[in-house]
Amino acid sequence: MNDSENMLDEKKYNKLIVVLSVVIPIVVAILFGVKIPNVEPLSFLPPIYATINGLTAIILIVAFIAIKNKNIVLHENLMTTAIWCSVVFLVMYVAYHMTSDSTKFGGEGAIKYIYYFILITHILLSIIIIPFVLITYVRAITNNIERHKKIAKITFPLWLYVAVTGVIVYVMISPYYV
Repeated sequence: MNDSENMLDEKKYNKLIVVLSVVIPIVVAILFGVKIPNVEPLSFLPPIYATINGLTAIILIVAFIAIKNKNIVLHENLMTTAIWCSVVFLVMYVAYHMTSDSTKFGGEGAIKYIYYFILITHILLSIIIIPFVLITYVRAITNNIERHKKIAKITFPLWLYVAVTGVIVYVMISPYYV
């Protein structure tokens, strides 16, 4: 496949990427405010989805090592797994918040500011990372490898930050779960 064919294949996905990049955060924000009545809180989910965030971080690192070692098939499989882990995380996160009240962070002093800095950057980057992941993935599956490599250099550290800070946020707030 030549570069122009790769670009055409990639362009087929652009509308879907834009739609998903806008719709996912909006739907999550809307569902975050919806409480399902008469449903037992899914209070067992936070440690599970925090673990999935940790697993995603590990998968991303192993996938990075795999591609550095030219193990393309392993890299592809790991990256697909990382995307699915993120989808599972998001479903669990939304389900938890639709059945449970938000937990307030109880720390005081400097730790409170550190927590909110990590939380806010985590949330903002979790929204920003959506189009980056989708574009990076599409460039890979359309065999637009040079453009894939360019954006992957941005996507990888952002996605890794989101995954790791998801675990940190959980560890910091877990003492305050009711």
